[in-house]
Amino acid sequence: MKRIDPDELELEERVIRITPVDRVRKGGRSRSWNALVVVGNGQGIFGMGFGKANEVPEAIRKGMGNARKNLVEVRLSGSTIPHEVIGCYGASRVMLKPALPGTGVIAGGAVRAILEAVGVRDILSKSLGNNNALNLAAATMDGLKKLKSLQDVARLRGKTAEELLSKWA
Repeated sequence: MKRIDPDELELEERVIRITPVDRVRKGGRSRSWNALVVVGNGQGIFGMGFGKANEVPEAIRKGMGNARKNLVEVRLSGSTIPHEVIGCYGASRVMLKPALPGTGVIAGGAVRAILEAVGVRDILSKSLGNNNALNLAAATMDGLKKLKSLQDVARLRGKTAEELLSKWA
């Protein structure tokens, strides 16, 4: 798989969730922060990152750096996805279904932030199982990675796209 260079892209950055973490020691409590971040260009390229630090801005900066290192390209079909898919991570599952133009993004929380960063404007989604933001984000990323275009399926089967479509006509 070809590596995507983040310096060549106009990436929009979004913080999905910031979580405080307390650690209790003999001398008292010490607080640190976790940040879940997504970056995307709105045209099918996105990345997700997780940063941990003692201060919120530093955690966000680390998350952005990790997200820029983990860029992925997604197959889109206009303003939606080419087919239905279920992404899994841990105890979380996310079902993503293509929708007609004008439907909008029917998703919540972490799933919505990722889909908007990718550039999907019409989609239906349902989160199944655990609703932990980190697991839902990873399950959404898994589902988007599983998407295949008509040309990809045709190439895998050793046929042309027209041959595949002729069976449905």
